[in-house]
Amino acid sequence: MISKILIANRGEIALRVLRACKELGIATVAVHSTADSDAMHVRLADESVCIGPPPSRESYLNIHQIVAACEITGADAVHPGYGFLSENAKFADILDAHDITFIGPTAEHIRLMGDKITAKKTAQALGIPVVPGSDGEVKPENALEVARKIGFPVLIKATAGGGGRGMKVARTEADLEHAVATARSEAAAAFGNDAVYMEKFLGKPRHIEVQVVGDGEGNAIHLGERDCSLQRRHQKVWEEANSPALNVDQRMKIGQVCADAMKKMKYRGAGTIEFLYENGEFYFIEMNTRLQVEHPITEAITGIDLVHEQIRVASGAGLSVKQEDVVFSGHAIECRINAEDPRTFVPSPGTITHFHAPGGLGVRVDSGAYQGYRIPPYYDSLIGKLIVHGRTRVECMMRLRRVLDEFVIDGIKTTLPLFQDLINNQDIANGDYDIHWLEHHLAATSA
Repeated sequence: MISKILIANRGEIALRVLRACKELGIATVAVHSTADSDAMHVRLADESVCIGPPPSRESYLNIHQIVAACEITGADAVHPGYGFLSENAKFADILDAHDITFIGPTAEHIRLMGDKITAKKTAQALGIPVVPGSDGEVKPENALEVARKIGFPVLIKATAGGGGRGMKVARTEADLEHAVATARSEAAAAFGNDAVYMEKFLGKPRHIEVQVVGDGEGNAIHLGERDCSLQRRHQKVWEEANSPALNVDQRMKIGQVCADAMKKMKYRGAGTIEFLYENGEFYFIEMNTRLQVEHPITEAITGIDLVHEQIRVASGAGLSVKQEDVVFSGHAIECRINAEDPRTFVPSPGTITHFHAPGGLGVRVDSGAYQGYRIPPYYDSLIGKLIVHGRTRVECMMRLRRVLDEFVIDGIKTTLPLFQDLINNQDIANGDYDIHWLEHHLAATSA
């Protein structure tokens, strides 16, 4: 069994993992950069190790320093959280070579699903519906032929992409050459790999993702879906579970397809299979082989602690539940609270002068922030997540409206005002939105 876990991350997710470890009676090690020496997870961990200066490549992405911290402290497992090294197959291999348990999938599965072309082929072979697109990498010389077969408009995407980088739309043949060249250039700059592929561009899809967990032995379950359609620049802002767009039959059908695929793969740990959904059809886009930022809303409607499950599986104890044990209850919404100007979305690092988290029935705040905490300028601007649960979507929305009025963060700018705007919007109240809705709304309100 695992006795001590090193948490190779920072911020709210590091604190989230630490809390799960404490509940399971497992000792914790926090690693941190010099900029995070006063972070909440560092204060609460049993041990802490400074692994370098503020730049991520010299600290949170420094595999040598993290392995050294494991050896110094005697940590026999690492939880990577999300981001940083969470989907780094080389990191998983190195930990394995040092007899340190990686709390996540195998390096083989990380590699398999990390390349989007390979992931799409794998998904198709496993019976998961996919977006019509190219069979592999698209080169400038064959792009037009491929696009004509798929049919315009088409979407050019980086094979090693993420976060919307290396992604361009070509609506006509005249747009194609520039779109391919730009996508390749962005991909090379962002990922060191200029390979791109092509898919059918869907006009008004929703972003639906299915949470899965497997034990690595051929047992796997799904925990329903999340609707992550409210996005800005391909970054999720507001997530719901379950989706307002699906009925029970659709939910269970796509969930079972995903669970069956994970059984065939003998997938280990938590993962998320992401789809675009339009006109009643699901189209696979990617699989994230890690914990998602929005995992708390799944926990809210199922009562299942996903980090507990990750640790159980990694330690060889298997899943704590079978599919027939999973019961979906109520509705949950997560709002990502970023240290950003709510109009321009320019990051707003600085010192929090006043912090008051809301409370009450069905309210959860995942945040490492506190009064007097200085938000460093070096990392992602996410400082907290507000999760609200209700027996129905209407009750959840009413609770969220009340809670947003209670949440106080002073000294910096945050995206809280954005959510106060959204909670009063009729389209949001009706659940009538797609992946383009938020950007159109922001453009209209700022005009």
